[in-house]
Amino acid sequence: MRLPINSGVIGLLNRENLMQLFQKPPHFDFMGKRVPAMVFSAILLLVSLGSLVTQGLNFGLDFTGGTLIEMGYETPVDLTKVRGQLETAGFPEAVVQHFGTSRDILVRIAPHKDRSNADISSVVMDTLRGVEGGEVNMRRVEFVGPQVGDELANDGGLAMIYALLTILIYVGFRFEYRLAIGSVLALAHDVIITLGVFSLFQLDFDLTVLAAVLAVIGYSLNDTIVVFDRIRENFRKMRKGSSEEVVNASLNQTLSRTMMTSITTLLVLIALFVVGGELIHGFATALIIGVVVGTYSSIYVASASALMLGISKVDLMPVEKEGEDLEDIP
Repeated sequence: MRLPINSGVIGLLNRENLMQLFQKPPHFDFMGKRVPAMVFSAILLLVSLGSLVTQGLNFGLDFTGGTLIEMGYETPVDLTKVRGQLETAGFPEAVVQHFGTSRDILVRIAPHKDRSNADISSVVMDTLRGVEGGEVNMRRVEFVGPQVGDELANDGGLAMIYALLTILIYVGFRFEYRLAIGSVLALAHDVIITLGVFSLFQLDFDLTVLAAVLAVIGYSLNDTIVVFDRIRENFRKMRKGSSEEVVNASLNQTLSRTMMTSITTLLVLIALFVVGGELIHGFATALIIGVVVGTYSSIYVASASALMLGISKVDLMPVEKEGEDLEDIP
């Protein structure tokens, strides 16, 4: 037997009404706080640039060259003892860390002019045999020459520059020039701050981190394009309201999408950082910084910059062709 259902109830429970009920955009005044946000960004940029100029990046063996040795023990290893033994053997700059488990270690040693890479690996192996009891296995040895490291550093820097230039050309064709400038400023903001964190805390910067920085550029650009598409659309749809109100409305409408994308991406990156092992830490760290900063810059750098450059409804209205009105006359 069918129960009588009021048609008004059916109307209220249809999919469209439910979507409108639970997905109403918020009403945050993002652009009302753009000046403090821009000051905050300026401080972060100054600190990052200052650290990059004074300290530089702590380049890994991929860029500086040197020897990488992975060794496995039968029992857990005390890294303090390992560092002490290597310092006694003449390698005070050696970087030692656990690799996977407490019984596996990874040793990174910078190039020595008076020793070949083969000699360095032999000395390190002989030195570390006495750190812990039991058998010691050398898992792998990798050599990176300084010339190869210089080439990788130059190629990596050029790749970043080419990516930014290509993006500049792309957004220049796709958007009005004020929006294009805003998106490029946001990308530069994200890259400088990400590199600045690595410089400030002297985190190891290798090829995986460089790949993460390039991925940050793509992520930040994608987020900015979504916001700018909505801004352009609203400038053409909203007949009333100032430029600030249109930008605020656009940011609020895309906020749920932006937050969901950022949060789900961060969950994956945090999992990689926690359980991914030492070799993936730098990559995950760079992406975590980049996702957080990129989400922020889409609102308070890209959009705020376009607004400060004077973006208005007139700049985004479609150009009417001559005689277009006459074509509509029957």
